[in-house]
Amino acid sequence: MMNLRAARATRGCRALPVVLLALVLAACERPPNEVAQQGFRGTGMLEVVNPRLREEALAGITIPDPLPPVPPSGTTAGEVYQNVQVLGDLDLAEFTRFMVAITEWVSPEEGCNYCHNPADLADDNIYTKIVSRRMIEMTRHINAAWTDHVGATGVTCYTCHQGEIVPAEMWWAADPGSRRTRGLTAGTAGQNLPAVNAGLTSLPADPFTPYLLGNTDIRVHTMQALPDGTPLPATKQTEETYALMMHISDALGVNCTYCHNSQHFASWEGNSPNRVTAWHAINMTRALNTEYLEPLATELPPERRGPSGDAPKANCTTCHRGLNKPLNGANMLQYHPELIGND
Repeated sequence: MMNLRAARATRGCRALPVVLLALVLAACERPPNEVAQQGFRGTGMLEVVNPRLREEALAGITIPDPLPPVPPSGTTAGEVYQNVQVLGDLDLAEFTRFMVAITEWVSPEEGCNYCHNPADLADDNIYTKIVSRRMIEMTRHINAAWTDHVGATGVTCYTCHQGEIVPAEMWWAADPGSRRTRGLTAGTAGQNLPAVNAGLTSLPADPFTPYLLGNTDIRVHTMQALPDGTPLPATKQTEETYALMMHISDALGVNCTYCHNSQHFASWEGNSPNRVTAWHAINMTRALNTEYLEPLATELPPERRGPSGDAPKANCTTCHRGLNKPLNGANMLQYHPELIGND
């Protein structure tokens, strides 16, 4: 009897590592992964892509067919309609074509009346009209001033909205009253709770406010072996930087070496050109949030604002949604040159 019990205990002990290994692997990303060399040999510039995740991201994309071109009418929208503050110099036929397109891109179910008072198209008392006017200005600004990031492909309203009145991937500031405030959990600063924004890690749960709304320097460590009195990045700043990098990686469906040389992450030498593009992206997103999106909080009803009363803002996922190129690189702007501003 004792030998039987001992044998069973031994088998149980042997099975325990297998069970633990299965639990560990269950928390990892399910293979297969594909690896492609992006830089010179020995630089560690290996791009890792999970085809399964990429296929899932691609499956969520539907590119609407472009509207057919229209012959010019010979008159402008501003000459026919009142209170056309943006695109008033556009030919009336092209203006109407654009209104049809933006309805399909943003409010296909709600229709034109989502933004307009059908009894008085010049009426500005509908908040969605105020917001959409500002968003058209923002889109034109992106396509004119931020070509270092968006290139000739540019963006349209559909890039973010994809048929939804509010883009699926936006962010708001966290509710300061929602954090734990007693005992050992006091002052967590958004940490120790796995957050989607930080790749389900317990890094700071809000890497967006300091970097995509504020202008905090993105720093992890000093570039000098023996600093000459220059203050070192705080631990929390380092953790926020890692959280932001986790967000960018998830948003684009790429790993760190898509931009960085793994021999020296902080150095710009030997990096992929993607890092320069990403640098412009961070600056662009920060500018859009501060100049266009956050100021709209005063125009929005309470149900459209966040728990702290702020407006919805953009991050990398807003456009990319798991792909290194939004909409997998589809160029919709070529059919709507009216969305290219003159900044």
